[in-house]
Amino acid sequence: MSYVCRPTGSGARMRALLLAACLPLAASGCGEGGAGADGLEVVPIGFVGPLSGGAAYYGRNVQRGIQMAADEIAEAGGFEVAGRRVRFEIVSMDDRYLPYETATAVRRLLQQRRPSVIFVPHAGGIRAVQEINTTEPKFLLAAYSSEPSILEAENPLTVMLPPRFDGYQEPFVDVMMGRFGGRLGLIPTTTAYGRAWTERVTAEWRRRGGTVGGDHGVDYNTTTDFTGAVSRALADRPDVLFVGGPSQPTALVVRAAREQGFRGGFLVMDQAKFEEMVTIVPMAALEGSIGVYPQEDYPTDGTPFFVERYYARYGEDFQVPTSEVAITYQAVHLLARAMQLAGTTSDPEAIRASVGEAARAMPEEMRIFEMDGVTDQGHLVRAVYAAHILNGEFRVVEIPVPAGSVVH
Repeated sequence: MSYVCRPTGSGARMRALLLAACLPLAASGCGEGGAGADGLEVVPIGFVGPLSGGAAYYGRNVQRGIQMAADEIAEAGGFEVAGRRVRFEIVSMDDRYLPYETATAVRRLLQQRRPSVIFVPHAGGIRAVQEINTTEPKFLLAAYSSEPSILEAENPLTVMLPPRFDGYQEPFVDVMMGRFGGRLGLIPTTTAYGRAWTERVTAEWRRRGGTVGGDHGVDYNTTTDFTGAVSRALADRPDVLFVGGPSQPTALVVRAAREQGFRGGFLVMDQAKFEEMVTIVPMAALEGSIGVYPQEDYPTDGTPFFVERYYARYGEDFQVPTSEVAITYQAVHLLARAMQLAGTTSDPEAIRASVGEAARAMPEEMRIFEMDGVTDQGHLVRAVYAAHILNGEFRVVEIPVPAGSVVH
């Protein structure tokens, strides 16, 4: 596995030049609606996800990316679709990360506003919604989860936004086993998503000839003291610990492991983000970890544009942008372009049919992730980079596109 040093952050003057060169991408809406005070037709986009409870921080990151793009679009004067100028209105409902509440909230949202696009940011909720989005009233499901089973449903009105998580295991295991050794300990979150990740990473670890200790997983959304779970995992004498869930509790697991003398590396599930974890534990505690590349320094041409826009809107002292914010921000602009190409804000099938063309036509300033198109199953395929922390620096690890992905 080869590495390159992470790109350095651009200076303030360079970011200003990039921003000045960037023409804002306005967008169309997604459902028919009345005119707003600004004279633009108001069309709703739905968001149903956790806004309270243990996963609220994660849910609000996803929501922030959607809202940021919608605000930009409105401020740019909307977007013309079939002779109409439109803007988005984000309509949010809290499901507390509970799939049965996701489906209920979606039905309520459809009764109230009839959006033709709804974002859902967790696998259980997405699978529940896939059972209803192809019957009247139909809508396009913007699925923010990396769980591959979302695609196995072969739902024709789903677009899966993040990279599939099954691309991470092989390069992650290769790096960690090569650096630290062949014994893996397990302290994952016990959600369905966590269990799926655990199954894949342990299968890959064993395929490489490594040994795996007991599963000492805990519910990261409700647990506050991870001392016991960490102690039990360390009793297996691991070289590497597999950890992950939301960023904040994941950082607490790392802290507990270091306090108990663990000197190995952490293989971090993609739900946790290093840029959020370092607000709780020092960078030195994460030495040797592998996980998602920090968004602020993501090695693509569009990243500086996005970061500049983010801090211009929220302020330099605001929390750092994560991939949840960036991916959903880009997705709203992508869907807007798809609607323009389709000539409709209300036909989810026509919008879905234009997503691949829209992905390839995104301008440089919107290429935060380098999208190649969309597969038949509805997955947005893009170049993906992870980060391995070596001597306090993030080193790029390229993640291969899953085999068999046919892009249109």
